[in-house]
Order: sequence, then structure tokens, then C-alpha cells
Amino acid sequence: MEQYKKEFIEFMVRSGVLTFGDFVTKSGRKTPFFINTGNYRTGSQIKRLGEFYAAAINAALGSSFDCLYGPAYKGIPLAVTTAAALAAGYNHDVAFCFNRKEAKDHGEGGVFIGHKLRDNDRVVIVEDVVTAGTSVRESLPLLARAAKTTVVGLVVSVDRMEKGAGEKSALAEIRSDLGLNAFAIVTLDELVAHLHNRTIDKGVVLDDACLEKIKAYRALYGASGE
Repeated sequence: MEQYKKEFIEFMVRSGVLTFGDFVTKSGRKTPFFINTGNYRTGSQIKRLGEFYAAAINAALGSSFDCLYGPAYKGIPLAVTTAAALAAGYNHDVAFCFNRKEAKDHGEGGVFIGHKLRDNDRVVIVEDVVTAGTSVRESLPLLARAAKTTVVGLVVSVDRMEKGAGEKSALAEIRSDLGLNAFAIVTLDELVAHLHNRTIDKGVVLDDACLEKIKAYRALYGASGE
């Protein structure tokens, strides 16, 4: 596993974003782990987060894109900090833009803020997590109406590797249904492999008992195939 992935996993734990216990997801599933990206709340955290996104994007796509798009609302700071990290760490000065929830009918008007999309722009969508892919599916026609863009990728923080609408994971459904290169900084498998019985600061966050709960959860909800 790449070093940046190991560091990202520990970063999530230390930021209180990745926790283990007994939770219920929005869909009603009982889960032994929870990822709350709303817990990133400081300048140093958001700067570091952008560096992890930039590392994952650079590894998957190199410099074969022109613009980052962050769907409102959580995607907005992600696109901005990732663009800054790509410029600082990879000398790749990409554009960024994001949308308004409601189109503005005065001033400069329109739906988008930031880079004015142009024909042939290659766009990467930056999200926190993807559950059903609704936001991505809503983003594609918005981008298509703005210009003749090509969406070349979607990046999220963690692939939970659980069923979406069908038997495949949400990211796998996006890859097969929409033809996008959809990927995560880390997957659940990588997360478990790195954290199992590893001491992070004050103690072990993923012990044998927690691992068994994750295995049981995946037996119920784990995705199959790509």
C-alpha cells in the first residue's frame, strides 16, 4: 500500500472522521464504522486533506485533466484545496469550479462559480463520499450544458465497498453505467488491512472484535464484482 494511503487512514482517525462502534447509516443499515467528513474543521486539516486528494488524483490520472469540479456543498472546499495541492506538489496548475444550488439571475449570473468551462475541458469531479451516485448523475448534465466538456474521473475519500442500488458498489456502478474512472483515496479493504490491531496514538481503534463486526457487515452488504 502506498505511503500516502497509510497516512490518510491515520489522518482520518486522528481527525475524528473515521470512528468505530455501533452506528446507523442514513439508509438504515447498522454499521460498525462511520465516516463523517464534516469533522474536518481546521485550516491545517483541510490543507492536508487536499494533499491526499491530489496524491490519489495524480496517481490515477497524472496530468490528463484541466479542471476540478466540486458539487455543492461539500465538494466546494475539496475542489479548492485539491487544486492548491496539485499546484504546490505536482506543478499542475489546474482550474476549479463549483455550482450554486440555485442559479443566480443578477450580477454575473449562472450556475457556476470559478473557472468558466470551455469546450474540450477535461473535468474531474471531487466528492467526499458516494452512496447512490445521485450527486454525480446530477452533475453530468450541468457540466454538459455549460460546455462540451469531458468528465474523465471521479474521486472520493473512501470506497466503503458496499452495495449501491444493485449488487455492485456505488463506484463500480458509476464506472459501468457512466463510463467514468471512479476511484477513492483508500478502500475499506486497505483501511482494515492498515488499522487492524495497529496502535494509533492512545490505543488500537480496530481490534479483533471490531474486525469480526466488519466481516459480518460485509457479509450482509458487501458489493460483489465490478
